Amino acid sequence: MIDLRLLREDPDRVRASQRARGEDVDVVDALLSADERRRSSSVRFDELRSEQKALGKLIPKAAGDEKAELLKRAGELSAAVKAADAEQDEAAAEAQRLLLRIGNIVHPDVPRGGEDDFVVLGTVGTPRDFAAEGFEPKDHLELGQSLGAIDVERGAKVSGSRFYYLTGVGALLELALVNAAIAQATAAGFTPMLTPALVKPRAMEGTGFLGQAAQDVYHLEKDDFYLVGTSEVPLAAYHMDEILDASQLPLRYAGFSPCFRREAGTYGKDTRGIFRVHQFDKVEMFSYVAPEDSEAEHARLLEWEKQWLNSLELPYQVIDVATGDLGSSASRKFDCEAWIPTQGKYRELTSTSNCDEFQSRRLSVRMRDGKTVKPLATLNGTLCAVPRTIVALLENHQQADGTVRVPEVLRPYLGGREILEPLAR
Repeated sequence: MIDLRLLREDPDRVRASQRARGEDVDVVDALLSADERRRSSSVRFDELRSEQKALGKLIPKAAGDEKAELLKRAGELSAAVKAADAEQDEAAAEAQRLLLRIGNIVHPDVPRGGEDDFVVLGTVGTPRDFAAEGFEPKDHLELGQSLGAIDVERGAKVSGSRFYYLTGVGALLELALVNAAIAQATAAGFTPMLTPALVKPRAMEGTGFLGQAAQDVYHLEKDDFYLVGTSEVPLAAYHMDEILDASQLPLRYAGFSPCFRREAGTYGKDTRGIFRVHQFDKVEMFSYVAPEDSEAEHARLLEWEKQWLNSLELPYQVIDVATGDLGSSASRKFDCEAWIPTQGKYRELTSTSNCDEFQSRRLSVRMRDGKTVKPLATLNGTLCAVPRTIVALLENHQQADGTVRVPEVLRPYLGGREILEPLAR
């Protein structure tokens, strides 16, 4: 959540941020009003309690009509204190409810607009000219089926649409990707983590996934657990309610977990193959840093993502995501989009977000710097979302004879295999 002091001192900045996101601006004034009511009712409660305590000292010393009058006043005060306490609690609850509806303050350099208003920061590699090579590229599903790597028919039979099996070399390819990604992250100083897939409501809410993203979250109502859509959630909550010493920072974790997304609102989009699915595995980078170091850490996370995509020998572009396409917890987000030959366009493969102090305030993760205790900054970055990476690998590294070339970085994890061959070969 944002700092309430910022709201009081510069409400126009918060309004401008909400407007840039395409979110409700009126909630800012509603929150200001609730905050003022909370503070005034708190002052009123303190004044009444002070008078009540003073009166309590006078009553034992009084007698007769004076004591009767004091007792009458004590009764009135008791009712007034209860009413003020209730009003204080009500105003505080309302202020908290409204505060959770306000997104992080957008970084001033983020491009304004919606999903298509991103700015391309650079491109790496050149898409292959398959026509010049003399053959028409196959899509990842056709390739995956010929390799015996992907089975969507039985995935649909068992679990429904947008589910799949990775079989044979497909399963081996996932394990190779995960191991190579974890190896890169470990070499960069990240601590590998296997994280829970089920979390309590506070963890999900604390990371900002029960606001605008709530429609994509699976909720197990009977147990009041949420299935995570990314290991960002358990990694952000890992140090919940803790105070970390500044000397420990930065803390960097690389989490591997299954991820679950309802993909609400995507009916009819990316229905073929495994590009957009309900369940997938992912390696996620997560950093805890001092607030003043967050922008530099954001740049580092982007470089680690680029290093990974370079090692996979994929052509891609880096974009600065526009305000209307930011998640509520991100102040700025960079995406790396890989070229998908059969779609003829770049598609998101990795994403890294700077969340500043937004999540740490919600989760009460703080840092001690000398005598000062304050919120720290959190950042996240995809290293490898497995199905989409397999899509990009198969399509970009296919060859005219139906084989798929294996990038060198993956070969040690595939028994030295240099190509993936169709089953019929």
